[in-house]
Amino acid sequence: MRRGIILFLLGFFILQFAYAEKEKVYPNEWDFGKVKQGTVLKHDFILKNEVNDILRINNIHTSCGCTASESDKKSLMPQESTTIKVTFNSHGYSGPVTQFVYVHTDNTDLAIIKFTIKAQIVKED
Repeated sequence: MRRGIILFLLGFFILQFAYAEKEKVYPNEWDFGKVKQGTVLKHDFILKNEVNDILRINNIHTSCGCTASESDKKSLMPQESTTIKVTFNSHGYSGPVTQFVYVHTDNTDLAIIKFTIKAQIVKED
């Protein structure tokens, strides 16, 4: 009986851990879910300077011309944040889509910070 209870609790904790990993939220990733083809999608990421020096944003580029991005600030004091605005035009796409935004900084340890957007594009009938 005692062994059964221990095995049950062990299984329960393993399932809880597996479920928690599946539901993990990544702050540098955004999934729009299902959207109609042709929709212009927008999301704002927050970039926080977690280093003990000024962090300068040198450049921002995206993985595709269908995606645009800009930053509210180009220089961040320690612990200061800025918004990275991302726009994705889903015109011409269908099915699962993943696009990337690359923020280039002057910090050698954080030379490129990658943000990811995802969507499942559905054609209109």
